[in-house]
Amino acid sequence: MKRLVLMRHAKSDWGDPALPDHARPLNERGRRSATALGDWLRTIDAVPDQILCSSSARTQETCARLKLPLAPELHDALYLAEAPDMLRLLRGATGSQVLMLGHNPGIAEFAARLVAAPPDHYRFGDYPTGATLVARFEIDDWADVAPGTGTALHFVIPRDLI
Repeated sequence: MKRLVLMRHAKSDWGDPALPDHARPLNERGRRSATALGDWLRTIDAVPDQILCSSSARTQETCARLKLPLAPELHDALYLAEAPDMLRLLRGATGSQVLMLGHNPGIAEFAARLVAAPPDHYRFGDYPTGATLVARFEIDDWADVAPGTGTALHFVIPRDLI
């Protein structure tokens, strides 16, 4: 069995219009949200043993504020990735419980494609900043992960936690 924690970065700061998109940090709300998400992951025993993270500043800062016991693997391919690209990367994962940190719109589409049935949450379809899905897959190797085979165990947005 494998578990995936699929998280969209927390709320980013748009205060500097000259800053390239890839370099945007989190805003204050995003920093609070990321900390709360880390606490929630520990509460539900969903601490990953592998982290696949977009190389953007806001995903890296989200990951750092989760306060997890391991360093993320940074992937340029996850920056604004589409669902098929995310699936390709996940199929190469080696952990039993993997956290993938990315961006919309790809992450929302990826989440919807992965699970057999969506979680009962009014924000699952638009996957707002900080949205996090925990899904189980009855597979032994991530190479075998296929769309529509995941079971949604949890779905949360920061507003649910703060």
